[in-house]
Amino acid sequence: MTRRVQNLQIYKVSPAYRGRSALFVQLWWLVQATLFRGSPQVLYGFRRWLLRRFGAQIGTGALIRPSVTVTYPWKVKIGDYSQIGDDVVIYSFAEISIGNSTVVSQKSYLCAGTHDFRSVSFEIQASPIVIEDEVWLAADVFVAPGVKVGRGTVVGARSSVFKDLPEMMICTGCPARPVGPRV
Repeated sequence: MTRRVQNLQIYKVSPAYRGRSALFVQLWWLVQATLFRGSPQVLYGFRRWLLRRFGAQIGTGALIRPSVTVTYPWKVKIGDYSQIGDDVVIYSFAEISIGNSTVVSQKSYLCAGTHDFRSVSFEIQASPIVIEDEVWLAADVFVAPGVKVGRGTVVGARSSVFKDLPEMMICTGCPARPVGPRV
């Protein structure tokens, strides 16, 4: 007989996990699918306002495209004059902090949640992500739970970040590693 390694029949999510009521979560997802996504590209102030109404901390002059997906805005902080590009996913199962003057380019995925594959019940695990000031995550970068990207670092397109990256470096690859200083 084969031992079970995963049994989703016993999978459970704590009611407190999301940080807000199920009704509030559904309301956000409805607003995001309609007002947020349907807003014209130039209405950055409107999208900042919507995110703030749902608990996000959004800095002055932050530019967030209408195609961005934010799972739980009350767990998100975006600094002054940062830019979040088209089709970026901010999977905020834990807190995600994006610094000032930081660019998260199109199709990047900030993933603050995963599952414990060693657990038969496949439990959710959440770990915060910190993207410091003046970072550039180029197109289609994946950032894993619990990662910190140091100030001024550039992460090359299609890189995957599974461990902390130092300040002021250019990092590329899967997994992303420093390849030289940012001068």
